[in-house]
Amino acid sequence: MKLLMTAALTAALMVPLAGTATAEVTAYPVKHPKLIANPLYEAGPLPTTTCTEPKVKQGDRKLARAYVDAVIACLETTWEQHLTGAGLPFSKVRVRHVAKIPKTCDFKPGKDDSQAWYCVKNRTLFFQIGKGWVTDPDDLWLFGTVAYMYGYQVQNLTGIQVAYDAVPYRGKAEYFEQARRYHLQKDCLAGAFLKSVWPMKGRTKKDWDYYVSLLSGDARGEDPDEGKTATRRAWSNRGFATGDPGSCNTWTVPSSKVA
Repeated sequence: MKLLMTAALTAALMVPLAGTATAEVTAYPVKHPKLIANPLYEAGPLPTTTCTEPKVKQGDRKLARAYVDAVIACLETTWEQHLTGAGLPFSKVRVRHVAKIPKTCDFKPGKDDSQAWYCVKNRTLFFQIGKGWVTDPDDLWLFGTVAYMYGYQVQNLTGIQVAYDAVPYRGKAEYFEQARRYHLQKDCLAGAFLKSVWPMKGRTKKDWDYYVSLLSGDARGEDPDEGKTATRRAWSNRGFATGDPGSCNTWTVPSSKVA
């Protein structure tokens, strides 16, 4: 995984923070071909499929885990067809439901009772489902979260993950801008997947809009590595509007679009 090394921060004070550059200017252009011109972007919209949501009851973690597994199955159906059709590799993701996220694979789990992590080296998704994710399970939060997390698998399969880990950075600001491009791409890919299975039984556009309203970005005092709330919502809506991973190329847009 890409790490921010202390030695790389010596020039941080001399580098303007991402988002302070003039609009429509890419302060830190990325040149790796796997990031800026990945075949994923040329494969067209995701295939239209159906995805039936299992019922989830308030406070029922067992049903919530079954729900996650069902959404994963839908994701695998869509992405296998899409990636193999584009001549890209595909393999199924491993899923582990745990009572507590293990401190393995460079994981640094926080204190939230509900968390999800992806291990790059063994392509495994870990889900710790607590009260937070089953208190009000009727919205699209859990569905969208699973779709977002599967974006790690897509990035891993298409070479985006390896390229992201390899691309150099010259200081703190550039490091965080690259991290935002990396994470915002998953917001967009999640939106594109939901569009590919839309309309969903019992769901309306209001459900999607409410899900987007739940997304939040980097809080004050936190590392600016996910994007502002408005930025996350914009990329999610972009993916949902097109249903096309080609619209999720976060690596070539101006810095202002990934602030």
